[in-house]
Amino acid sequence: MGHGNGHKLSAWGIIVTLGIVYGDIGTSPLYVMRAIVGANIISESIIYGGLSCIFWTLTIQASIKYIMLALSADNKGEGGIFALYGLIRRVSPKWMIYVAMAGCSALLADGIITPAISLTSAVEGLEKLHEHIPVVPIVIAILFCLFAFQQFGTEAIGKFFGPITLGWFLMLIWLGMRFLINDLHIIVSLNPYYAISLIMGNPSVAMVLIGAVFLCVTGAEALYSDLGHCGKDNIHASWVFVKISLVINYLGQGAYLMQHVGEPLGKLNPFYDLMPQWFLIPGIIISAMATVIASQALITGSFSLINEAVKLKVWYRLKIQYPTEQQQQLYIPTINWMLFFGCLIIVLYFRESANMEAAYGLAITIAMLSTTCLMLFYFSRIKHKSIGLVALMGVVFFSVEIGFTYANVLKLFHGAWVTLLLTFLFFTVMYVHYRASRIRSKAMKYLKWDTYTPILKDVINDETIPKFATNLVYMMNANRKDEIESSVINSLFYKQPKRAETYWFVNIHVTDEPYTQSYKTHCILPKHAIRVDFYLGYRVHPSINIMFKQVVDELQKSGEFEYHNSNATLDKHKIPADFKYITIEKVFAFEDSLGTSDKLTVRLYKWLNTFSSTAGEHFELMAEDLLVEKYPIRIHDHEKFNLIRLTQAPHQ
Repeated sequence: MGHGNGHKLSAWGIIVTLGIVYGDIGTSPLYVMRAIVGANIISESIIYGGLSCIFWTLTIQASIKYIMLALSADNKGEGGIFALYGLIRRVSPKWMIYVAMAGCSALLADGIITPAISLTSAVEGLEKLHEHIPVVPIVIAILFCLFAFQQFGTEAIGKFFGPITLGWFLMLIWLGMRFLINDLHIIVSLNPYYAISLIMGNPSVAMVLIGAVFLCVTGAEALYSDLGHCGKDNIHASWVFVKISLVINYLGQGAYLMQHVGEPLGKLNPFYDLMPQWFLIPGIIISAMATVIASQALITGSFSLINEAVKLKVWYRLKIQYPTEQQQQLYIPTINWMLFFGCLIIVLYFRESANMEAAYGLAITIAMLSTTCLMLFYFSRIKHKSIGLVALMGVVFFSVEIGFTYANVLKLFHGAWVTLLLTFLFFTVMYVHYRASRIRSKAMKYLKWDTYTPILKDVINDETIPKFATNLVYMMNANRKDEIESSVINSLFYKQPKRAETYWFVNIHVTDEPYTQSYKTHCILPKHAIRVDFYLGYRVHPSINIMFKQVVDELQKSGEFEYHNSNATLDKHKIPADFKYITIEKVFAFEDSLGTSDKLTVRLYKWLNTFSSTAGEHFELMAEDLLVEKYPIRIHDHEKFNLIRLTQAPHQ
């Protein structure tokens, strides 16, 4: 059952949703209007055109694409790039995995950029109190505390996120209304005429402004990806309040800027200048808290993305911890500190939020394009919507997003290259792992069980072979129940023969649904060899030590397996039988026989694999119960040499 379907509409559910979903998109008023005006002289056309672009961008991208359409494409109540890919994987071309990987890479890049720009924008409000306030050290200190706190989980303070974010949106309404009420005519800027007029009037200037406008929807992906945490009903209901809050605040900023037409923006800050002097300190504190919550949501989202990528075999195994009893709350140390150092570099390199605006946005356009592509396949292949309707969706969303992408590419040499580089690096890691895994899978050989069950039976009965374990458990990967990996046969018979009372062959299948937890068994040799297939959702952590013991207990209760110690004395005293787990690490051998690109891929894979977690950490197996063996796999069969036998040694 999907978690998202279990979140019923309620007042508290809406408040919690505010804290989880809207941190990123909700804090965009801190910098969007300032970015739109930029170095231009403040003019009525820029203010009215910018406000119109913001309103219709929020409407088309957030309201229509994500709230109306994407939320209906839920995978058992879960949303996001990989949830959507899971829905279409069986009916889409194989290259769609690369689209999902590109979207995931862009969201991970956003997980670095967003905390940096949001926190810097909030802390820069202190310059209203003291011009020479040390913004960068304060931001770095907050970032360090934020990332250091991840290891303890957010369960204790998470319940305060919703009320704090509610306070933030109420503050947005109040600040906006202070100026909007004195200039109600600014509301006409919502007319799309002003957006079209701005774009058509001066296309070259307009494209720069559009790149800034896009910042108002950079958090729109969270409306879909956080579906499982909140439920679509709570997101639908809360979005009405959020959009009204955002629009009122943007209109208020526009009304304020209309008082300064003809001036350069200079030291003006359209967001903080809405605050009365007496409210500056509490306003800055609330802003900082809102940006911390937004950053927290992105960090947590990055952990979930990586966890799903590992299950789908497009990322390396990493050590995953659960700081609280909630299985959904993950902590991945490697990713946590990678994000921190990424944020640190961004802050130290750009130093001011205005400089970061150019770097911000390009990654999310890539993520949005990926979501659109996957979504069109979903509505055409799964929902079987008419070709005309799907084509219309494609034209509307691709036109808007390609336009935003082009506008952001124009900022490539002003900082957008950083985002592109981060996205490329994340995509490279995913591609290398996925491609090398496919090369390895093609090289793996599978053998028929019928040939080896007699040998296994003889080994069990041969007491001249030292007993290796009472229960020997192999972690393997053979989809057909009548097949066995050659690497397992090599471990059983061709190395030192391994005799045991019972052999278990455990397979893990990752399903397209998020929370599947089921298994089935198959008897290979009655009471002596059993295959166990686990079917786990892409969000379920494979805690094999616990899951497998649970299966053994259930088989014992049903009489299918006698769970006793083979040592009579230990069995008499109810000492449980021992279990020994074996994982086989397949290593590439003689990759020189590969083509140039595959050879480079394999070598990068081997280097990156040195940073991955062990099989024991991934499956949560105790080190003393685990044996890791290496098995060389050859990409090609042995080369045949034209050897000639000599009757005598050749002359030296």
